[in-house]
Amino acid sequence: MSGPAAAGVLIYARHRDALANFYGRVLGMQPLHRDEHLTVIESPQLQLVIHAIPEAIAGQISIASPPVRRENAALRFFTTVPSIAEAARAARTLGGQVFDERWQGPGFAVCNAMDCEGNVFQLRERTAGHA
Repeated sequence: MSGPAAAGVLIYARHRDALANFYGRVLGMQPLHRDEHLTVIESPQLQLVIHAIPEAIAGQISIASPPVRRENAALRFFTTVPSIAEAARAARTLGGQVFDERWQGPGFAVCNAMDCEGNVFQLRERTAGHA
């Protein structure tokens, strides 16, 4: 991605570095910027801004291990990966999960996944015959 991103996702994180590592490895994203409050990672399709929850608030939040699935959010982002199976293997090693249920869309398969803090997002994989 050259220049400022046209779109992306902002995620508030209890453990910013762990979440940046999770998405970097699962989605194949590269670091772009880091300061005391946020980490920005990106791929050609997506930019994620991972913002540390202020310590006064973060101290009141506990993340279970394994994390508890938090699926009551009104918004959920999706991104396309080369292989859902490969993303699932990476997610498992980093404390997340890719769920088994799959749906078919026009030219893609999609499933829900959970990061290492319990946030639910979707993965898409292109299916044969579609670029």
